Amino acid sequence: MNIDNPYIKKILQARVYDVAEKTRLDYATNLSQRFSNHIWIKREDMQPVFSFKLRGAYNKMAGLPKETLAKGVIAASAGNHAQGVALSAAKLGIPAIIVMPKTTPEIKVAAVRSYGAEAVLHGTAYDDASKYAQQLVEQRGLTYIHPYDDAEVIAGQGTIGMEILQQHTGELDAIFVPVGGGGLIAGVAAYIKYLRPEIKIIGVEPDEAPCLHAALKAGERVTLEQVGIFADGVAVRQVGKLPFEIARSYVDEVLLASTDEICAAIKDIFDDTRTITEPAGALALAGLKQYIARENCSGRHLVTIASGANMNFDRLGYVAERTEIGEQREALMAVTIPERSGSFRRFCHAIGQYVITEFNYRYADDEQAHVFLGLRLTDGFTQKESLISKLRDNCYQVVDLTDNEMAKSHIRHMVGGHTPCLLDERLYRFEFPERPGALLHFLTCMGQRWNISLFHYRNHGAAYGRVLAGIQVPDVHKNEFQSFLDNLGYPYWDEADNPAYQLFLN
Repeated sequence: MNIDNPYIKKILQARVYDVAEKTRLDYATNLSQRFSNHIWIKREDMQPVFSFKLRGAYNKMAGLPKETLAKGVIAASAGNHAQGVALSAAKLGIPAIIVMPKTTPEIKVAAVRSYGAEAVLHGTAYDDASKYAQQLVEQRGLTYIHPYDDAEVIAGQGTIGMEILQQHTGELDAIFVPVGGGGLIAGVAAYIKYLRPEIKIIGVEPDEAPCLHAALKAGERVTLEQVGIFADGVAVRQVGKLPFEIARSYVDEVLLASTDEICAAIKDIFDDTRTITEPAGALALAGLKQYIARENCSGRHLVTIASGANMNFDRLGYVAERTEIGEQREALMAVTIPERSGSFRRFCHAIGQYVITEFNYRYADDEQAHVFLGLRLTDGFTQKESLISKLRDNCYQVVDLTDNEMAKSHIRHMVGGHTPCLLDERLYRFEFPERPGALLHFLTCMGQRWNISLFHYRNHGAAYGRVLAGIQVPDVHKNEFQSFLDNLGYPYWDEADNPAYQLFLN
């Protein structure tokens, strides 16, 4: 398929500026100095709906026949695409329906309604909302506005690439683009590679939602069994058909970023712009930093797209908590020390001049004590490895928990001693949808067959809450319990062998 000319023409003719802004390309002074490269941030967080999605939605809708527009449009979205369609419909003076999962934060529902669109809450996930939206298309004769798998939507997003080349006419080595369904990277890649093929187009996805990465590796689109929801703006199980065809020809590579790396990138953008992006908005910068570390490069000219800033305020605590680890400025570890007088003092001497960020301990028995330790780092994780070696040389048992998801999300908030003589306990992490009845559904499905021995829940201001649960299940009930897990419908992870559990809770 020859996509060059059709997409270039569509991008040049896109009508995005009836409603969207030509956003700034800001030089990131702090980042550039810190990483010894020239780094620019394309500020799509400054759009009227605080996201690039407005471009593609309006371009698609503005090109529809008048008689089609008069009947109205519909979209399924829990976030930025919803607001883009709603504002575009208001600009065009047409009716719009946005189907959103019931788990959608109220701030986003209110934003859609503020533009005059009808917000319909249906189901508990995007797939539920999408299926219902398709039913309404048939019933009411509405036009469905796809968030990414549409040529006109791709062209609208491609105007970002056009603006970057207009704003930066000099040397440019790479552009880093966040990837969800693929509409943004497809549009940017189609335009950039046509005019400046030497510029690398590098996609960045969360490591828990790598749909384009998996598709490029397989040579065909694949559907992920499940995706993580921290960067909800890019939590897509399958890349779009049209974006994939473009990406396989024009995207140089796709990098994967962890939650901690994304949190660190949010802070990096704040330090340079005093703006707080959403996780998906900082995703590309996380990949850019990863690229610099891998290539050990300096003096290069790099652009990252800050795609959006629709961040719920109550997520900021979680972001701040994970930023230090993501920036390799904090290490978490479990250290076993003798349970006797003077042990704590000797242990602190062994640590030396490190700043302690966290120290959790409770008596467990007369022989040993397990300490949950957080330490400030000044020289990255190399310093962490050096300290662990030093402690082990001093006969301390050390377990590195810095990359242990259960330890970071739950254990550090729960340390308080062991429960003696607890038989048949099984430990699982769950993601509960943030909606009324989620816990009741869990308890109803479980019934009275097994005892809950541990339960820890944290709200992160997202569509899902993180839950750690201990449940007493005898071996004879193993198959029955597995059926309960499978029928529950919530993502889960078995954490029975997690060293943080063995040291602090079991």
